[in-house]
Amino acid sequence: MKLNLEVAKIITAMDSLMASPLPLGILVLRCFMLLLMVSCKAKGLVELPPNVTVPAVLVFGDSIMDTGNNNNNMQTLAKCNFPPYGRDFEGGIPTGRFGNGKVPSDLVAEELGIKELLPAYLDPNLQPSDLVTGVCFASGGSGYDPLTSKLASAISLTGQIDLFKEYIRKLKGLVGEDKTNFILANGIVLVVEGSNDISNTYFLSHAREVEYDIPAYTDLMVKSASNFLKEIYQLGGRRIGVFSAPPIGCVPFQRTLVGGIVRKCAEKYTTRPSYSACNSQRIWFP
Repeated sequence: MKLNLEVAKIITAMDSLMASPLPLGILVLRCFMLLLMVSCKAKGLVELPPNVTVPAVLVFGDSIMDTGNNNNNMQTLAKCNFPPYGRDFEGGIPTGRFGNGKVPSDLVAEELGIKELLPAYLDPNLQPSDLVTGVCFASGGSGYDPLTSKLASAISLTGQIDLFKEYIRKLKGLVGEDKTNFILANGIVLVVEGSNDISNTYFLSHAREVEYDIPAYTDLMVKSASNFLKEIYQLGGRRIGVFSAPPIGCVPFQRTLVGGIVRKCAEKYTTRPSYSACNSQRIWFP
């Protein structure tokens, strides 16, 4: 019951921001708060109050949320459609998700009672009915910094917006404009980006380190994020959750590169000002 109340509070907060005459504040869910609530503490499906409806989940971002879009991105090497990925999936089949089984995109959709798996928008087996309850546009290797996506040949946020616009056109053709607007306004839009910007573009490749110090680089990220979220809002999204960056030095890639033989967390990345600076930002737009 406590879990259900907390999730309802978050959705109510999103609705309050949507209705407020003040500048809209994008809800920043620190330390993956929503993710932890619905995927780690949940026992059964979340029971929303009678006056709360969540018809769909729409996800943008990087490998944390990608449910297989990179399978169909011929330009990128950032793929995981091979073993041991997917070993905990039914049948042990790799699906293009960057994990052993389900990823947060799936877990959120499942716990909200929408569907068990959130399909990748670029999945060639995607059915028209999948559009009504939401899809995933995320691409492993992408970031707020346009250079991040370019270095990884991932689908950039601009590219993800283009896919979203195409999705809206298809949805209108399927269910009509009124229902499409309802789905966009009442569905949950989740955005997870930033890890690749800091860990790969800034620290690993040093592609931005000469041009920007850490505060300036996080400002660049925030500006890009703000522009992206404005587009989501202008296209009809209202309940928008933006996840903060995880402890970057503890992601498997960084532990493998700089964690030594025992693959310890790379504390120099996790404790650097970049991590706190990235998570201290709040995004506002009119």
